[in-house]
Amino acid sequence: MALAGCDAAERQARIDLAAAHRLAVHYGYHEGIDNHFTALLPGHSDRFLLAPFGLHWSEVRASDFLVVDFAGNVLAGSGPVEDTAFHIHAPLHAARPDVHCVLHTHMPYATALSMLDDPTLLMASQNAIGFNGLIALCDYEGFALDSSEGARMAKALGDKIVLLLRNHGVVATGTSVADAFNTLYFFERAAMTQILAQSSGQAVRCVPEPVLHRTVAQYASSAQVEGHDRIELHFAALKRMLDRREPDYAD
Repeated sequence: MALAGCDAAERQARIDLAAAHRLAVHYGYHEGIDNHFTALLPGHSDRFLLAPFGLHWSEVRASDFLVVDFAGNVLAGSGPVEDTAFHIHAPLHAARPDVHCVLHTHMPYATALSMLDDPTLLMASQNAIGFNGLIALCDYEGFALDSSEGARMAKALGDKIVLLLRNHGVVATGTSVADAFNTLYFFERAAMTQILAQSSGQAVRCVPEPVLHRTVAQYASSAQVEGHDRIELHFAALKRMLDRREPDYAD
């Protein structure tokens, strides 16, 4: 779909979602042509943007996205809708209208964490503390080949922002693409440092409760930097990196 036919809000959503795909490749979050990212179509609560199946994420562009409704109809764009993408993302978006972006990956360290007998993200690092009370857990029951699996995931997610899928991977959500990608990025960082610490064979030392609660409060109080949203600043910096290296993502 030509971007010239999009309004400013849709064009920006497409550019941001394309950037998220390219950044996932940059950081090694992708897996072949599988996994899926979606964003609500601005101005609509029942339509979302989804890359057509078969594209490698290193080639996804803003103009490539399909517009798909909650019934599975392709309203704009061309290309196949992958079954598990639809059956996971449509129920999640429907259940959580506050969530404008849903990112699902099998990224290495989050997936490794999901495979442990106890997959708890320990409050043992500053990055982990940012997810205190914000993670839900869901058992693995095979491929999502109908929407009942997505509905089960949505129920498990509840009001959290991260759904750790046991033996499978992770779902990160957000009020924007920037918000969801920030969650994805820092969850993988938190999982990585925990897995590395656990691989040492030594006991992992968690942060004392008073320090934990103080740091959680500090996360909330430091969300703005001189009037600018920290998350938006992070994503803008990442997009500038893409602008230098692979500017065609915005085409």
